[in-house]
Amino acid sequence: MKGLDIGSDRVDAVTATNAILLYGRDAHSAIYGTVHPVTQGESGRATIGAGRPIERKALFDCLRELAAHAAAPAEFLPETVLSVSQDAVMWWCRPAMRRVFFDCPELGRRSAVVPHPGLVFRAALNGFSVFALQEDGRPTPESRLHEPPYFNTWDGGKICIGSAHVPRRVDVASIDGWESGFFESAFTHPNHGGKRVSHCKGEFAFWKEMLDGKYGEQFPKEALIPMNLTLAELIAGKKGVRL
Repeated sequence: MKGLDIGSDRVDAVTATNAILLYGRDAHSAIYGTVHPVTQGESGRATIGAGRPIERKALFDCLRELAAHAAAPAEFLPETVLSVSQDAVMWWCRPAMRRVFFDCPELGRRSAVVPHPGLVFRAALNGFSVFALQEDGRPTPESRLHEPPYFNTWDGGKICIGSAHVPRRVDVASIDGWESGFFESAFTHPNHGGKRVSHCKGEFAFWKEMLDGKYGEQFPKEALIPMNLTLAELIAGKKGVRL
């Protein structure tokens, strides 16, 4: 997708002060640990010093301090927010008329305000996803999700961001930026994988009709393709769902 830079966040500078080395029989175990001071040389290159056995109390104090800094501050949650975790935020968009942009040989460079179904977005540290809904109201945990009827999406609702710029943060305050990154970018091609929309003549014909205003202000819900996934399963990270 092609889009505009939404901006970036300023991060205060920090420097390494200590290093913890863990020892175990494999990469998934730790039975012993040492803590090492870190010094910064004149050239800016850090050096790890001699270690000492890490004390139990010091380890717990360190973990508590890290958890305090990592914890998200309390904030107001709008009605549209469905789920918030350490690495993802999920929200719902009501069915609405929104502008879309296309830039592909089959449809040309076109833009129009068209109807959209209800949508569920998931912005996470490991990617950006979108899913469609049959219902018009706020979804429930039992709501069944559908394929996003859009170009530039992969199986499992994954959005191909391409050259579009989205926020670097994953939190409630960044939701508008994530939405803008999706809706204000140009759809360029259908991605490989399963069908995204049910239409007898395919996705290009479907979107030509949409751009030409065939469906008025109501999205044709019969074109949505159901997924074997509920909202509750998405929030819980159902095994086998590629997020």
